[in-house]
Amino acid sequence: MVGRWPAFFVGSTGLAEGPGVDRYRSLQERVSEIEQRPTAATSGLSRTSEGKAAEVERLIAPSLEAMGFEIVRIQLTGAARPTLQIMAERPDGTMTVDDCADISHTVSAILEVEDPIAGAYRLEVSSPGLDRPLTRLKDYERFAGFEARVELDMLLDGRKRFRGRIAGIEGEDVVLDDVESESRFRLPFRRIAKAKLVLTDDLVAASMG
Repeated sequence: MVGRWPAFFVGSTGLAEGPGVDRYRSLQERVSEIEQRPTAATSGLSRTSEGKAAEVERLIAPSLEAMGFEIVRIQLTGAARPTLQIMAERPDGTMTVDDCADISHTVSAILEVEDPIAGAYRLEVSSPGLDRPLTRLKDYERFAGFEARVELDMLLDGRKRFRGRIAGIEGEDVVLDDVESESRFRLPFRRIAKAKLVLTDDLVAASMG
């Protein structure tokens, strides 16, 4: 499934008495089981968070995986009262408002216990939507044939920004048929600073199928 229009759930930092922490503890056995599974080195490549958000991801990722979700991106923005934005989906690309609510409750419980963010913050949980960020190497296999904007953290042929049709992956490189130069580029995944799908008629049509 290509994706759907985003579903949102916005929560706060507070944790209700008892149930949230109980939910957190009940996941620990499933988390331990998941952490022992072998992972494929290439397919597991991702750039889903950085800085303080990466610390949050390390805390919540095992529990969300135990619940059947995959993290697409985590960001922590703002200073006075920061906003923690969590973008996630199920492996088949689906995500409902109830799923967002479940993630919000679980994340609130974990962060209440682990306390990685000082002071009050706002929690936002959503699905990726159609013009989604591409943060995992496997995204470029899943969305091969669709247009994307990609920005590198280094120059490649004198450029950092590319727009083109995704042609898949080769090893740890993303293959992109560039619109501007009509050339095919191999972009090192590890050097991609940010990337997202372009909202085109083809993408919208695929999401309706």
